Amino acid sequence: MAIVLAGNQYGKAQTRLVRLTRNGARHTVQDLTVSTMLAGDLADSHLTGDNTNVLPTDSQKNAVYAFAAEHGVGQIEQFGLRLARYFGTSQPAITRARVYLEEHRWRRLGPHSFQRDGAETRTAAVTVDGAGEWVVSGLTGLVLLNSTDSEFVGFATDRYTTLPEATDRILATAVDARWRHAAADPDTDWADSHAGVRGALVHGFVQTYSRSLQQTLYEMGQAVLAERPEVAEIRLSLPNRHHLPVDLAPFGLPNADEVFLPTDRPYGLIEGTLTRDDAPPAGPAW
Repeated sequence: MAIVLAGNQYGKAQTRLVRLTRNGARHTVQDLTVSTMLAGDLADSHLTGDNTNVLPTDSQKNAVYAFAAEHGVGQIEQFGLRLARYFGTSQPAITRARVYLEEHRWRRLGPHSFQRDGAETRTAAVTVDGAGEWVVSGLTGLVLLNSTDSEFVGFATDRYTTLPEATDRILATAVDARWRHAAADPDTDWADSHAGVRGALVHGFVQTYSRSLQQTLYEMGQAVLAERPEVAEIRLSLPNRHHLPVDLAPFGLPNADEVFLPTDRPYGLIEGTLTRDDAPPAGPAW
């Protein structure tokens, strides 16, 4: 029996970066977590311990800081493209460079005062190899809730089913979305694109009378593809954040669907991908 080394890659995970831009008395804060991952002619480092082709992960971390200092960050998709292109061209042994970025939101309180803005995080994953460039934008932790216009009836049952049908329920979720751009166009207005996709997701959620979270997922993804021609494909992961009516009878009080216990686990998890039938190949984008 022969044992062979299959796919392998390496990189620096979770490099934390805060880039402060000072424009007189008015400052701007960008708060990022950046992970890099390189692949290529790296077998010898595994098989014989020869590190000739291994760029240290510490060097990758330093490049993140140097690029932020020299060029600024700007939109995270563009920052990721600059880094991935650098790693893919500066090291002859590297055939694929991938950069994953998270941007943590801060709300402006004054010219130089800020407040961390909840759990929502903007993301980007940039991949560069000899065949092309791919940009996947995204967001996590976008918490949405509809207090009505949601039901769940007519579902399959088995001997273990105890869930009653609900003709009017709270529907809440924390959106995890990733969308692949049709092209890594350097002229793309990444900020406008991200805001547009986020707006379409929210609009799809708000405007849908939901008969299931699956249906809502589809309507949200469809809204993005209908409104944003630069998006070739979108992947959504929606946890069902259940809200259970509290039994107030022991206290002699009624509960007319007004008092609920929000539960974080266990939860239903609904996932789906929507794509255009003429979308360009995904390559290693995801």
